[in-house]
Formats: sequence, structure tokens, C-alpha cells
Amino acid sequence: MTTAPPHLDESPYERAQQTPEFSGLRRTLRRFIFPMTAAFFLWYALYVLLSAYARDFMGTVLFGNVNVALVFGLLQFLSTFLIAWLYARFADRKLDGTAEAIKTQVEAEIQGETK
Repeated sequence: MTTAPPHLDESPYERAQQTPEFSGLRRTLRRFIFPMTAAFFLWYALYVLLSAYARDFMGTVLFGNVNVALVFGLLQFLSTFLIAWLYARFADRKLDGTAEAIKTQVEAEIQGETK
């Protein structure tokens, strides 16, 4: 009984996953995701820690009924939207073209297999 070489048993998705383009795409994505996640987590942890341990500071009234804690809380929402916007720009410039090329290649390979 003969078996096909391992690369012939792989799906088009598995073959695409082994290409330099896919590896580069993942590396590029990670260079954005990991630092941004760490930065956001640290920013959020600062907010939580200050809320728990620096109550006097967080309770400092800035104007009217607005204190530091409220401003920090609103900045959490703002930073979330900012990160989403930055990611959309980053993906548009650095990821989408390569991802689309890989997708096109995989789809063409699948179409070739079904004929």
C-alpha cells in the first residue's frame, strides 16, 4: 500500500498556512495586537488600581459634579474606540491586501480540486 506524500493529504487551508505570506501576515498582526493589548490592559489596570487605592485622588472634583474617576472612566471608552479605529487603519494598510491574496489563492485551489 502506497501513501501520498504528506503535502498532498493537506487541505488548501493547511498549505496556505505554511506559506511565507501567511507567516508574515501573522507576524505583522502580532506586532500590532500584542503591544496594543498590553498598553490597554495597563491603562485599565491603572484605572482599577487608582479607583481602589487612591480614592482621594479619584474623588478630586474637577468642575461641577465631574471628578477624576469619571474622566478616567470616560477615557476608557474613548481609548477603546481609538484602538478599534487604529486597528481598522492598520488592517487596511498592512493586512487586508495580503489576506485577500491568500484567500484568492485558497479559493482558486479549492475550485481546481472540485473540477
